[in-house]
Amino acid sequence: MEIDLNADLGEGFGPWRMGDDEALMSLISSANVACGFHAGDPLIMDRTVRLALQRGVDVGAHVGFPDRQGFGRRLMQIDLPELAAMVTYQLGALAGIARARGSRMTHMSFHGALGNKAAADPAWAVPLLEAIAAFDPQLIISTSSSQAIEGAAASLGLPVAVSFLADRAYDDQGLLVSRALPGAVIHDEERVLARVRRLLTEGTVATHTGNTLPMRPRSILVHGDTPGAVALTLRLREEIESLGGRIVPISRQLAHVPGATTSKQY
Repeated sequence: MEIDLNADLGEGFGPWRMGDDEALMSLISSANVACGFHAGDPLIMDRTVRLALQRGVDVGAHVGFPDRQGFGRRLMQIDLPELAAMVTYQLGALAGIARARGSRMTHMSFHGALGNKAAADPAWAVPLLEAIAAFDPQLIISTSSSQAIEGAAASLGLPVAVSFLADRAYDDQGLLVSRALPGAVIHDEERVLARVRRLLTEGTVATHTGNTLPMRPRSILVHGDTPGAVALTLRLREEIESLGGRIVPISRQLAHVPGATTSKQY
């Protein structure tokens, strides 16, 4: 069993830091790097990319709304053509930094409110993924479970890998529960570990309402800004390995799958 372990990193701004990127980078296989809109800035992006390359960690763009004050977790009313251009802008920024450091960007993911809206609404998912396809059709879409995003990726021939958010509750449709609702964010470490154990051994997740949801992700996500993220990630890695799993970035997983750069979904 191969599983990617990834985290959202580079989410500070100027002298302000968010989370312990250095410690997390030694535990994960893929990094989702903030691209300056919901968090991050050019220097932090460059520092995060260099750190990832030193540790052999894949680099991906973590794109969001232009909302630093709200950390990208507030829904913004932006015309879709403008929003698609913002996605391209963020992808280009991180791809340029990775290229300057002699590497390449392997994947992308949507952050916060932008990701939740695209996951729930095909009218948003399609134009945003069209922008990604125009930028780089080989770029892997790392996403929480979403018929809208997975369907758009399939129609556009984009590789997609489902990621399980270990500390977030899911509804019966496989979408993330709004952070405004009680229990949407799971803070109990033992409960998070139990969810991952169930996922890896049974291929199911208990939803917010107590129902059973089938799920076969290629990646497990940890939020780098969450208190205790380093300790939790260490325990997650130990749990995965104790079950016979190997920590492998999604780019290397999909490289072994015939047709992974076509319209198939993974």
